[in-house]
Amino acid sequence: MVTDPAAGTAPFTVNVTVRGYETDTQGHLNQAVYLQYAEHARWSVLQAAGIPQSALVAQGMGPVTVETTIRYLRELRAGDEVTVSCAFVWGEGKSFRIEQRIVRTDGTPAAEVHAVCGLLDLTARTMLTDPRGRFTALATDPALLGIET
Repeated sequence: MVTDPAAGTAPFTVNVTVRGYETDTQGHLNQAVYLQYAEHARWSVLQAAGIPQSALVAQGMGPVTVETTIRYLRELRAGDEVTVSCAFVWGEGKSFRIEQRIVRTDGTPAAEVHAVCGLLDLTARTMLTDPRGRFTALATDPALLGIET
């Protein structure tokens, strides 16, 4: 984990090595792959917090993203090693934010990913209320999701 001094917390992180087949004709990481790295970190933090995908499905719910913004800061090339962070930002209501940074191991920021997310009722196909409470009920380590208990 990497400490975020502004928030006073340590956001969850995963390491990824850029693979050659993920690059485009200019030799840098294809734009869509940044989203895949962000999604990988999101599922990894849920798993680490004790919420496997199967547990969500068993409860009849699943995470959804309703908006994503990516700010590309520096190009990434095949062989680059990066850390992808994942920090949940909780508010009130049906949605929450996930703030992510993709940073080269030398400390160079490559991208920022900001997402607005929620939990979907898989039967009714509507957003569920109190996503923080629902994650808290399932998690063995809710602190990884920025939830104080």
